[in-house]
Amino acid sequence: MNYSIGEISKKINLSIDTLRFYEKEGLIVPTRNSSNRRVYDEKDITWIEFLKRLKMTGMKISDMREYATLRYQGDETASLRLSLLQKRYDELLVELEQTQKSLNFLKAKIDIYRTMTEE
Repeated sequence: MNYSIGEISKKINLSIDTLRFYEKEGLIVPTRNSSNRRVYDEKDITWIEFLKRLKMTGMKISDMREYATLRYQGDETASLRLSLLQKRYDELLVELEQTQKSLNFLKAKIDIYRTMTEE
């Protein structure tokens, strides 16, 4: 099934402006119909949902662009795409460790104040 930009926007819950931005940045390359209108299909939906997940990980647009460029080049770029994902994974592990330390610090302070206010 094919979708217009308005239909795909509603279906995947991204604004038309965001879809156009993703296209401008080279993240997506929709096909065009005979009237030169953008046409999206199920494969585009899957790809855009993947991009949304990458964005949720905090991946930079420049890294997403590099990933997209490699993806459109084909399977021979799989090891390079793996490297990009591994890099972001490693960055997230560091962020997680820092977040855990911050949570532990705050929890200790909260416990102190709870004890103080209960006395």
